Amino acid sequence: MTNALGFGILLKLSLRDKRKTEKFGLEPVEILKKNLKKVVLVLALLLPGVIKAQEFNVTAKADFVSDYIWRGAYQNSGFSVQPTLGLSYGNLSLSAWGSQSLTKTDGAQEFDINLSYTIGGLGITVTDYWWNGITMPYGDYKHDHHFEGTLAYNFGENFPLTLSWSTMFAGGDDNKDGDRAYSTYINASYNIACPAEITLTPSVGFTPWKGMYDADGAAFTDIALKASKNINITDNFSLPLFVQAIVSPSFDKTYLIAGLSIGF
Repeated sequence: MTNALGFGILLKLSLRDKRKTEKFGLEPVEILKKNLKKVVLVLALLLPGVIKAQEFNVTAKADFVSDYIWRGAYQNSGFSVQPTLGLSYGNLSLSAWGSQSLTKTDGAQEFDINLSYTIGGLGITVTDYWWNGITMPYGDYKHDHHFEGTLAYNFGENFPLTLSWSTMFAGGDDNKDGDRAYSTYINASYNIACPAEITLTPSVGFTPWKGMYDADGAAFTDIALKASKNINITDNFSLPLFVQAIVSPSFDKTYLIAGLSIGF
């Protein structure tokens, strides 16, 4: 929009000056100098809006959770802190996410890197998972990291359904024969606005074939119901709080967890 507007202005100026040249016999060099001044003026007016629209954003938050459950799997974590640091530019974002147990010396330690691009309601993400624990080295990308690609689509506020498909494509996601397992996770969730500004989110997770989700074939990994609400502390500060009940058919487990967030 901005580029089209600037081009239209310059085209109009050029046509007007062409008529002046023909009428008054001005030298092309003089016209060029005048046009350069006009170009500088137009860019000075338009560029701040372009730069502002494409500026970097930085976000950071820390989630505190009573326990850490990932796609129906217990992470041996207990009470944990899960920080996020995010950078975004336009539709592109890069974030680092971690989880660290605060109650278990041998608890899970996780460090993930996410690169995402959004187009409307469609999100494309590549994730590098690392959850080998406090005492393990980080650099063995072939065996200790798991790389996953995710496609997700949100249908918008009028129909707040989110569907996602995630598949491991590199790293340590191997089956017993040493071949790539392509562990896949499919999720559907729907936000329901309730009284008292509470959001209720039912969700279901499914794996279509045998992989890392403790199933011999297609199976439901997690069926969950989450209630969340922003607790207002002051006019400018609130604490997002959630409680979630999770049933994991593939792992034959049930969980009830809670958490809150602090961030900017």
